[in-house]
Amino acid sequence: MCKGLLGKKLGMTSLFSPDGKYIPVTVLQVGPCVVTQVKNDKTDGYKALQLGFGVKKESKTVKPLKGHFKKSGGTCFSTLKEVGVDNPDDYTLGQTIGPDIFAIGELINVTGISKGRGFSGVIKRHGFGGGRETHGGHCHRLPGSIGCSAWPAKVTKGKRMPGQYGGDTKTVRNLEIVDIRAEENLILVKGPLPGCRSGIVTINKVLFA
Repeated sequence: MCKGLLGKKLGMTSLFSPDGKYIPVTVLQVGPCVVTQVKNDKTDGYKALQLGFGVKKESKTVKPLKGHFKKSGGTCFSTLKEVGVDNPDDYTLGQTIGPDIFAIGELINVTGISKGRGFSGVIKRHGFGGGRETHGGHCHRLPGSIGCSAWPAKVTKGKRMPGQYGGDTKTVRNLEIVDIRAEENLILVKGPLPGCRSGIVTINKVLFA
């Protein structure tokens, strides 16, 4: 059994469940993913599949990867990712895997890169309240005191400060699959997911709920 796939976040919408409940969902294009390499205990020391997702122009692919992709059919891919698998012998190079490995109601973990917002202050980055706006206040959007006086006379590690906000790898766990449209390679997942539209995400099965 393949334990995950690559996909693309298309955006959010909503639908109604059979009992009339309003459900916000994120639409993911899952696959088709092509097996570009099969790894097993004998040759690599572990069991995994290397999957390719997203077609890339051959003219924009470096020569070492072109040779690698020829083994799986010659199509060049923009994204490569390894996923776990129980029995690698069940898969062959060039095999296509789609969203039919998932089931409606199944729980999954989705990993993506959050939206990058650049250098941000503590109010936007950490939700600080800010200083007084009136009565002579001069500390409107500043973090305030960050020191510790005479001892330990340094800024403690992990202090919330201004800095790069977003652009981090985030994983949202135990998300429910609301619907699967295999003919369109789409799955609808309950709730929001990290990343922007067209962002690449990894969908993994929840092995231990």
